[in-house]
Amino acid sequence: MFRNLALAALFLPLAAMPLAASASDSQDGIRLESAWSRASAGAARNGAAYLTVHNEGDKADRLVSGSSPVAETVELHTHIKDGEVMRMRPVEAIEVPTGGSVTLKPGGDHVMLIGLRAPLKEGETFPLTLVFENGGSRDVEVTVKSVGARGDHSHGSHHKH
Repeated sequence: MFRNLALAALFLPLAAMPLAASASDSQDGIRLESAWSRASAGAARNGAAYLTVHNEGDKADRLVSGSSPVAETVELHTHIKDGEVMRMRPVEAIEVPTGGSVTLKPGGDHVMLIGLRAPLKEGETFPLTLVFENGGSRDVEVTVKSVGARGDHSHGSHHKH
């Protein structure tokens, strides 16, 4: 019996490690919600993902990169006004203020999906990993909405930490 107790005492801390790691992952305060994308139009090879990033932590953070199995490349982009024309441009990072949030949306900051491996189809979902300068990696499930979707978040979006 003593041997069983000794073994339990030895392995109990190892069993608790995933729980501790999970709890510490949420301590930095980054939370993702309402991730969505538009269905591909025709033979479009690019798409975009939109979502809201909340920073409930005690220091500012920056979204610095992303990846997804649905695209060859994932970049962070914004729209800028160039004379009378709006142009999309890549950005190095997207700032997420302390105690605040940033909404990535059409016509503004967004996650660009370049070289789609297959068309995005309405009703499907796909995984997206976002990397933060301080908060590490976060996975989110992106819901594909209609080609003309404008960001109404009332239709089921999924998120996880």
